[in-house]
Amino acid sequence: MDHALNESFRSAMRRFTATVTIISAAHQGERHGMTATAVTSVSIAPPSLLVCVNRAGRLHDMMSACRRFCVNVLHAEQCGVSRVFAQADSTERFAHGDWRENPQGVPYLQGAQVSIFCRRNAVVPYGSHGVFFGDVEQIEQRDDISPLLYQNGGYGTYGPLRAAS
Repeated sequence: MDHALNESFRSAMRRFTATVTIISAAHQGERHGMTATAVTSVSIAPPSLLVCVNRAGRLHDMMSACRRFCVNVLHAEQCGVSRVFAQADSTERFAHGDWRENPQGVPYLQGAQVSIFCRRNAVVPYGSHGVFFGDVEQIEQRDDISPLLYQNGGYGTYGPLRAAS
């Protein structure tokens, strides 16, 4: 393992700005979720996403066992919920925010920028993570657009650049 390369890569990734999400799932009456930025669209036909989850984490095992999960894109006002899901014990996480369940029992954050409900299609192990591919089944959107962003260890929001004079 090249420690210098790993540190350089970590530093490089801090320069990426990413939308903050909470990936949520439930299995056999238990629910779990985690803050994540490793989420991206895969295809429009069929509508699909991929999420990367550490194989050593509890959510990886749950998502491997259940058929559905939700990608909750956080609104700028939900920074506190993001911090709780990134740092708090898993038993405390769902006590923060307005969490609901869809008809299939998947937890989602009411008032999120958008909640995208997916049916797991495939899981591909890669390095320390599992790459979960999900086919989109349902979308709930908030009208105002102000996603929570993360860069260089801090939260922020988007603002358009002024036109050049």
